[in-house]
Amino acid sequence: MAREKNNSEESKTVQAVERALAIMDALAEAGVPMAISDLADKVQLNISTVHRLLSTLIVKGYIEQEPETSRYKLGLKLFAMGKTALYAQDLQTIGRPFLEELVRRCNETANLAILDGRDVVYIDQVESNNIVIVRMFARVGSRGPAHATGSGKMLLSSLSDEELDKLFNGVQLEQYTSETITDVAILKKELQRIRRQGYAIDLGERDENVRCVAAPIRNHEGKVVAAISVSGPDTRITNYYLNNELVDIVLSVAREMSKRLGYMGND
Repeated sequence: MAREKNNSEESKTVQAVERALAIMDALAEAGVPMAISDLADKVQLNISTVHRLLSTLIVKGYIEQEPETSRYKLGLKLFAMGKTALYAQDLQTIGRPFLEELVRRCNETANLAILDGRDVVYIDQVESNNIVIVRMFARVGSRGPAHATGSGKMLLSSLSDEELDKLFNGVQLEQYTSETITDVAILKKELQRIRRQGYAIDLGERDENVRCVAAPIRNHEGKVVAAISVSGPDTRITNYYLNNELVDIVLSVAREMSKRLGYMGND
């Protein structure tokens, strides 16, 4: 039975990926550049196989080869990826009290999200303790369409026109509800409006009958690094409450979190 379990687990993995990861693990463990022969011995593969894998990893930026010694070492791309992962964890740690403050003040679900391409990624969430809460797609670790969410639109609005063109050139925006923006030109106009007013609103664009207000989180350089938002049912987030109270609450908490990250501006 144990052997069957192992076979089942092995069938879920890709051999080439496992081998590539073993090479990167070996280089990380060594901490110094390695000759290909030593690397092959370490991962127990023949040199030709290791050479093919290294060639691909070099092209993709995960491995570098020293021109003087021909030895291999981890590439800067892995450093950048690790730095991004750590930064997301830092944002999560710093952001948690501010999410809790949002829930305390409005008793609706609060979210913290970052942008990854055309997707918004939710890195933390504190749920409302209302008896009636709506089912939303957003959960910690989940991804969503940036063009159809409050946090996503807020984050997209921080990009330059050139960056937006690269992201959406030739892209057909998926429709989720009757409120979803499906035209890139209209989306760009919406993002311009968000830039001017400093916050984004989602009136059921991803989930029917769910409304959201999102505001930017800026770092010490003034760069938008995340979005903080409040989501809830349209039965509670009415037009009056949204425009006269909720927007101000979300903006206020966003400013405080931005100050915590070292932002000194007045946006």
